[in-house]
Amino acid sequence: MGRRTSLGVLVVLLAIAGWAVSLWLPEEAPATRSAPPPVVTADPSAGPVDVSKVRGELAALATVARRPEGLAAYERSVFGGGWADSDGNGCNQRDDVLRRDAVEVRTDQQGRCDHDVLAGTWVDPYTGRRLVFTDLKDPRQAQAIQIDHIVPLAEAWRSGASGWSPDRRRAFANDLANLLAVDGPTNMSKSDDDPAGWRPRKGFQCAYAARWVETKTRWSLAVDDSERRALGEMLGYC
Repeated sequence: MGRRTSLGVLVVLLAIAGWAVSLWLPEEAPATRSAPPPVVTADPSAGPVDVSKVRGELAALATVARRPEGLAAYERSVFGGGWADSDGNGCNQRDDVLRRDAVEVRTDQQGRCDHDVLAGTWVDPYTGRRLVFTDLKDPRQAQAIQIDHIVPLAEAWRSGASGWSPDRRRAFANDLANLLAVDGPTNMSKSDDDPAGWRPRKGFQCAYAARWVETKTRWSLAVDDSERRALGEMLGYC
């Protein structure tokens, strides 16, 4: 047998041996990969906007004067005092919204509430800024992240809530779909303005306008002419 033939036979024998050994070896575990970072969204509770539906709802809203004559002055107390636990889960609306809107969150049990929020990371939908808090039991940190009524209570009062019962006003004040966790100073600058007087960053105006219109539709609240125009402009960014 020539040298070349001998080498060929040897290669074949080694291949067969390798194949036989592989039958008895366990499959190699796939390489472990680190999980991708969480996707940070401006508003964790917002879904896709059906623009035509929202525009139809906006057109159907009743019209009210921007400053209705003879309307009693707004007082926060007419919407109830403090946050309620409207869904009966043991936690008030502030803790529910902070947990819902968080990118990362640390919670603890407090009484009946199993998600008392202690710390975490949020993205302010109004500015896009990342908010990180290490101790929300510190009053200064707690004040720096606030729960905003997208449609403010004073605005609701001017556009129909002045004629509601106390129970209906209390329910509106605790409506989770009308609440967002936001940057405290930005929330203070918004105050009780409507979209004709205050707007978030451009990237959030579509979602903001949609949530505003949907809230006013669900609660049968009216809009004034300048508010209606501003909402239409904001929906143009969808």
